[in-house]
Amino acid sequence: MLTKEQAMTVDRVHSNGCQTTGKPQIWRRNGATQTWVTRPKDFRLPVKYGMYSYDAITPSNADSVHAPEDCPLQAKRS
Repeated sequence: MLTKEQAMTVDRVHSNGCQTTGKPQIWRRNGATQTWVTRPKDFRLPVKYGMYSYDAITPSNADSVHAPEDCPLQAKRS
């Protein structure tokens, strides 16, 4: 799961599908993380995959991605 603190600094995120396929989808940051003063727990991280796929990571879908340093495949390689 991606936290708000990680969303502020991370440049890439991995999809959680990497556990089933063996290769993660790597989404790249596509702008600044948006935050709100009136909603301190909310954030919006715009991301891009490939040439034409765009999306945003928000608290509602943050459990479907993780930071590269938290990737379960890295533990298997070590």
